[in-house]
Amino acid sequence: MNAPLTPTQQDSLQKTERQSQVVRALQAHLPAHALIWHDEDTTPYECDGLTAYRARPLVVTLPETEAQVAAVLKTCHQLGVPVVARGAGTGLSGGAMPHTMGVTMSLAKFNRILKIDPVGRTAVVQCGVRNLAISEAAAPFNLYYAPDPSSQIACTIGGNVAENSGGVHCLKYGLTLHNVLRVRGFTAEGEPVEFGGDALDAPGLDLLALVIGSEGMLAVTTEVTVKLVPKPQLARCIMASFDDVRKAGDAVAAVIAAGIIPAGLEMMDKPMTAAVEDFVRAGYDLDAAAILLCESDGTPEEVEEEIGRMTAVLRGCGATAIACSNSEEERMKFWSGRKNAFPASGRISPDYMCLDSTIPRKRLADILLAIQEMEKKYNLRCCNVFHAGDGNLHPLVLFDANDPDELHRCELFGADILETSVAMGGTVSGEHGVGVEKLNSMCVQFTAAENEQMFGVKRAFDPEGMLNPGKVIPTLQRCAEYGKQVVRGGKLSHPDLPRF
Repeated sequence: MNAPLTPTQQDSLQKTERQSQVVRALQAHLPAHALIWHDEDTTPYECDGLTAYRARPLVVTLPETEAQVAAVLKTCHQLGVPVVARGAGTGLSGGAMPHTMGVTMSLAKFNRILKIDPVGRTAVVQCGVRNLAISEAAAPFNLYYAPDPSSQIACTIGGNVAENSGGVHCLKYGLTLHNVLRVRGFTAEGEPVEFGGDALDAPGLDLLALVIGSEGMLAVTTEVTVKLVPKPQLARCIMASFDDVRKAGDAVAAVIAAGIIPAGLEMMDKPMTAAVEDFVRAGYDLDAAAILLCESDGTPEEVEEEIGRMTAVLRGCGATAIACSNSEEERMKFWSGRKNAFPASGRISPDYMCLDSTIPRKRLADILLAIQEMEKKYNLRCCNVFHAGDGNLHPLVLFDANDPDELHRCELFGADILETSVAMGGTVSGEHGVGVEKLNSMCVQFTAAENEQMFGVKRAFDPEGMLNPGKVIPTLQRCAEYGKQVVRGGKLSHPDLPRF
């Protein structure tokens, strides 16, 4: 007589049977090379750029046409199988982490630039086109795509739409939201849907602004029309050193208060400048408590006038040293450190968790000083880089994921930064999204009624909750459990998320 199956064995058997059912159904719509399900093949899809949490998908599909995307969605909807859309996997909040009983839909093969319109200054691209590739294709027409996240060499436009990505030039040129005209895709049921249009405005409700930043919860994006802008005749960058983080933070506010909108305004603290200088040799002042990178672009006359005004403001705020690029090569050298902040941090720590809160500009120094105290509290290091002009923080908490206690302390550290940001009048996310990383912190920022309103939007697009479920919006039960933890003096640390 056979022994009864354990609960774990029963779960494994049910998963295997479900997997076989899903694979058989999808084989009718996809070629063999576009459908993978063996463990060794699906392992690369276990996580995105947030590697601390992982899950193995039931099945991975790699559709090549919109008809195949529609077929996968329709099939999964009929079977009641969740679908998680995935781009390049550079996201930092776990937004593309798979559902263990669902399908991960990789859209990497949608990588064609369909049209460049130099007169209308637009480009029509598939969702898997790399951010930087758009600017490269538009370069012969003296145009480019303005949003430039640090991962632009790898991240895709579909992912940018999902997270409403920004970059170092978002202060002047805006986020993805401000640079996209139209998004085409499919609903959870596999029906085609289009948001926005080729004109500057579209009739009806502004659903384009709703879908950009929706983290794959409302529709699967396949095609995007983006705006292109003329390349500036000249760009120069100021590198200013400060011996005190408060002086640097005050300088950021002073630049904006002077009526100047730089093309870029970034801030790095001393630990971060040390990390990147050792990596790229950008010429950063290693004695400075913080440095600012302030860029001006436009005509030579505009740049000269703005550089002069910014220099005066920075000196008035106590800058101890100011250098200004005198060539394109030197400008790119200044920016090389900022653009390589993440890989530079990876050289000095086994792992890091990159946060993404926002605060009012006037509180930049306050949050930096608070983070310094948190380093002592949690016994972990933190390097800080900011989109200072719009108050978007990117603290990188350094830890070793092989040490469960360090991972736990890192989670607590991150939650503390996010909650402190909210207390200072900010938000838990600027451009990385909520994903799974910030679910608990959403309980701090939003009330139960506000969360329910967001669920209402989700239900309007996806009544059965099949697209990217369990992310972005915390449930009432989760917020209640989080509240109990806070009352007891601790913080919930994603006990339901698979780790290393």
